[in-house]
Amino acid sequence: MAIRNRSDLAKFLRSRRERITPEQVGLPAGSRRRTPGLRREEIAVLAGLSPTWYTYLEQGRDIRPSPDVLESLARVLQLTEDERRYMYLLTNGQTPPIQPNGPDPSGTPMMRRLIGLLGDVDYPVYGGNLYGDVIAWNQATVRWYTDFGRLPAERRNMLWWLLTADEARRRIVDWTDDVRDVIARLRIASAARPWDQRFSDRISMLHRASPEFRGWWNDHDVRGQHTRPRRFRLPDGTEETLQLVVMRMTDGFNSMVVHVPPGREASTITEALADAPVEPGALR
Repeated sequence: MAIRNRSDLAKFLRSRRERITPEQVGLPAGSRRRTPGLRREEIAVLAGLSPTWYTYLEQGRDIRPSPDVLESLARVLQLTEDERRYMYLLTNGQTPPIQPNGPDPSGTPMMRRLIGLLGDVDYPVYGGNLYGDVIAWNQATVRWYTDFGRLPAERRNMLWWLLTADEARRRIVDWTDDVRDVIARLRIASAARPWDQRFSDRISMLHRASPEFRGWWNDHDVRGQHTRPRRFRLPDGTEETLQLVVMRMTDGFNSMVVHVPPGREASTITEALADAPVEPGALR
C-alpha cells in the first residue's frame, strides 16, 4: 500500500470510528469516555480483529487487510457504499495501470466537438477530467458560472473556482454543501491513483489557497460521482435549480457535465446534438 494511502486510510478509519456512538452498536454509553465515538478495542472486538492489529491500521503501518477484514470494518463502522468503496481503493488500488500518470487525451477532441455543437443550448454544458479541470464549455457556462477562458490554464478547475472566487459564492446558492460534495468526490478519485503526482500537486495547491478546503478535506468525507441538483442565483436575484447529469467519455478519464432544468429529460441534450450545426468559434 502506498505511503499516502496508508496515512489516509488511518485517518479515515479514525474519523469514522469517532462518529459511531456506543448506542449505535449496542454498547452502554457509560460516563467515563474521554474521546468521541468508540474506542479502538471496541471496534476490533466487534469486527473480530486483534486490538493490536487494528491499532496498527490506525497508525498507518504497512499491513494489508484482506477483503473479509474490510467487510467487517465496513459493517462495524456503518460505512456508506461510497465510503466502503473508498476504503477498498485506499487498500487495494495501489497498482498503477500501464498508461502514464498524465491525462489520457484520447476522449478530449470528441468531447470538445460535442460541447461545440451545444454552443446555443440555454443551459451549461462543460467537459472536465478526473482532476476537475474544465477543458471545454459552452456559452451558457459563462453566463451561469464564469468565463473559464479568462483564467490562467492552471486555474481552470471547478473546485479551485468554487473555493477562491467571490463570484462563485454569489452564484452558487448552497455553496458550502456543493463545495463539500466536490471535495468528497476529489478524495475518492485521488484514492484510485495514489501514484499520480498531479493529484498530490492539486491537493497541495488547494490546501495553500483555502482554509475551507483544509478543514473539509480533513473530515475525510467521500462520495462517488452522482446526478445532483445545484441551485444558482442569477444576476437579477432570482434562483433556479438545475440537475447535473454526468456523461462519461469512453476513455474513462474525461466526462461531460450537462445541466438539465426540472421537468426536462437529459435526452433533450441529445436531440439538440442531432439538430445543432458545428460552430468552430464555440469550440474551446
